[in-house]
Amino acid sequence: MNLAAPFRRLMHGRTALPRSVFVLASISFTVAVGFGVMLPVLPVFAKSFGVGTFAASAVVSAFAFARLVAAPGVGPLLSRTGEKPILVAGILIVAVSTAASALAASYVQFLIFRGVGGIGSAMFSVSGMTLLLNTVAPDLRGRASSFYMGGFLLGGMAGPAIGGLLAAISLRAPFFFYAGALVVAGAIGIVVLRSSDRHRSPDAAEVRPLRAVLRDPRFQAAAVAGLGQGWTSFGVRSALVPIMVVEVLHREPSWTAVAFTVSSVVQALLLGPAGRFVDVVGRRPAMIAAGLVGAGAIVGASFATNIWVLTIALSVYGAGAAFLSTAPPAAVGDAAGARSGTPVALFSMITDLGAIIGPLAAGWIAGHGSYPLAFGVGAVIMVGGSLLAVRMPGGPPGRLDTADDTDPARSGPPNTGEGRTGPGRRS
Repeated sequence: MNLAAPFRRLMHGRTALPRSVFVLASISFTVAVGFGVMLPVLPVFAKSFGVGTFAASAVVSAFAFARLVAAPGVGPLLSRTGEKPILVAGILIVAVSTAASALAASYVQFLIFRGVGGIGSAMFSVSGMTLLLNTVAPDLRGRASSFYMGGFLLGGMAGPAIGGLLAAISLRAPFFFYAGALVVAGAIGIVVLRSSDRHRSPDAAEVRPLRAVLRDPRFQAAAVAGLGQGWTSFGVRSALVPIMVVEVLHREPSWTAVAFTVSSVVQALLLGPAGRFVDVVGRRPAMIAAGLVGAGAIVGASFATNIWVLTIALSVYGAGAAFLSTAPPAAVGDAAGARSGTPVALFSMITDLGAIIGPLAAGWIAGHGSYPLAFGVGAVIMVGGSLLAVRMPGGPPGRLDTADDTDPARSGPPNTGEGRTGPGRRS
C-alpha cells in the first residue's frame, strides 16, 4: 500500500465542482450577510418595546429554538417535494418574517415573527445541505462543504459592519435590508437551481434506513463533533470570551472583536485546503486531528494571560474549526447516501442543540466554578467526537457500501479509493 499516494493527490489533483455548489455558496453568503446585519440591532430593537434584558435576549433564543423544533419535520418534506422548493420556501419565509418584525407593533408580535423566521431558517439550512450533498460525488463532499460553509463565514464577517452603518440610519433599516437580501437569494434559488435534479450524485438514489444511519460510526462521530462545535463556538467562544477579555484580561470590549476577526480569517483561509484534505486523505484523520486540536486550543484559551495569547489560541481553534466545518457534513452524506434529508436534519438539530445549551451551561459553570472548567466541558465533547471518529472507515471516500446496513464497519475493508474512476475523480 502506497501511503504517500493520498498526499500526492492532495498536492496535484484537481476536480471541478458542479455549478450548484457555487450557487448554494452564494446563497449562503447572502443569507449570512443579512443575518450578520441583524446582530447589532436585535436586542436593542427588542428593548425599544420597553422590555428588560432577559426578554430582549429571548428574541435570539426564540429563533434558535424554532430552528431546533422545526428541523426534524424538514426531512419528510424533502422526501415529498425535493430540496429546491423547500430551500426557496424557507428563504422566503425568513424574508417575510423579517420584514414583519420591522413592522411589529409590540414585543409579543416581534417575538412571534422571529420564531416563524427560525422555522424558515431550518427549512433553508437542512434543504441546502441536503441538496449540496446530493449533487456532488462522494469524493467532492468535503470541498463542496468548504465552499458552502465559506459563504456563511465570509457573510457573517461582513454583515455586522454593514449592520452598524444601517443602524445609524434606523433600527428598522437592517431588517428591511435582510428581507431584501433574502428575496435576492430566493430568486437565485428559483432561477439558477432549476436544473439541479439533472445533476445528481452517483449514490443520490440510495436511501438507507434511518436506524442503519444512526448506527453508522460516521454519523455518530459527525453528530458528536457537531454538538461540540455548536457548544464550543456559541457557548464558550461567543458567550464567555467577551466576558473574559474584560474581567480577566482587563481589556476593552473592542479587543474581543480583534481576536474573533483574526480567528475567523484563519478559519476562512483554511476552509479550502481542509475540504481538499477531507476528500483526498479522508474524513477520519481530519475529524480526529481537528477535534483534538480544537479541544486543546479552547482549553489553552482559558489560561491565556494576555490578549495576544488568547488571539493565538482562538486562531488555532479556528484552524480546527475549518476541518470540523467540512468533515462532519461530508461524513453525514457518506452515511446517509446523500438522498435522505432526515439524517441531515438530525445532524443540524444536534448542532443547534449545542448552540442553545452551550451558552447557558458555559455561563453557569463559569459563574459557579471557573473559566477553565467551563471551557473544558466543551473540549471534552470535542475529544469525544475524535474518539468516535477512530471507528470510522479510513482512506478517501468511495461510493457508499450498503451491503450491510446494520453495521457498515463490518461490511468489508474500507474503500481507499485507489484505482477508482468515475464522476468527480481523475484516473
